[in-house]
Amino acid sequence: MSGLRHALLFLGIAGLGAIAMLDAHTGGEAGAGYALSLLALSLLGWRGLALLANARLGDARRQRLADLAVPVLFGLWIVFLWQAVTVGFGVPQVLLPPPSMILARILGSADILLADFRQTFLQAVLAGYVLGCGSGFIVALIADRVPFLQRGLLPLGNLASALPIVGVAPIMVMWFGFDWPSKAAVVVIMTFFPMLVNTVAGLAAAGRQERELLGTYAASWGQSLLALRLPAAMPFIFNALKINSTLALIGAIVAEFFGTPIVGMGFRISTEVGRMNLDMVWAEIVLAAVAGSLFYGLVALAERRVTFWHPSLRQR
Repeated sequence: MSGLRHALLFLGIAGLGAIAMLDAHTGGEAGAGYALSLLALSLLGWRGLALLANARLGDARRQRLADLAVPVLFGLWIVFLWQAVTVGFGVPQVLLPPPSMILARILGSADILLADFRQTFLQAVLAGYVLGCGSGFIVALIADRVPFLQRGLLPLGNLASALPIVGVAPIMVMWFGFDWPSKAAVVVIMTFFPMLVNTVAGLAAAGRQERELLGTYAASWGQSLLALRLPAAMPFIFNALKINSTLALIGAIVAEFFGTPIVGMGFRISTEVGRMNLDMVWAEIVLAAVAGSLFYGLVALAERRVTFWHPSLRQR
């Protein structure tokens, strides 16, 4: 508990100093004293977070709260440093706007951001993610059943994974039009082969002794798949799902650079960059980052529920 008290003391002092610095009006002409104050507060915050991360509490609920507080406080500290540096030293807004300006843009353009989120994430990303991961999983099962398909598809998968998005996206726009289906097609291409490769590897990960045991019971391919090989492949499958949760959003946003209706995250970023409205660009970036992180978190939570038996999760 002494480590926790010291951590709270350091973090409290650093937090009060941060509030005082945010209230200070430097007019963009901060000097060496301002920089030294930032450095001192950063060292205090670093020490406090280090003590909090190493704290071992007897109560499980308090321990979970402490473990959650470390990344949250670290993220808030990064935002504070961003705000303090950009405002205190007068960084041009066209280079890097302060977080307060980005927050004001988010609050003032919530309707535009919501429409962009609906177009890019709720339509293109989710549709392409489901189709790409689902088709990759089904083809992996077929390839596992037919060995020559596995030998032929995996090299093609490695080849397709190296295809540049900037080359595929214009072709998909020509094939499927300017609306969200063309972006979903790009997402399908990006998510199909990671799921295929990981599922095939996962199906081959079951132990030899377990396979031979099922063989002594005259288990069919389907029975062996459901009882042994598919559960053993779940960590690999969820690994592909987590990788694809970020690839899907990246692919949809990049695809929108090459033709889209007047809505969408990628469209807004490319348009506002041309207008030098960097606060709106950063607002879209924040929206994409939050959406991608939440999507990844949901997949990781589902992984914990499904693969609770795996040693990597039991040790946590």
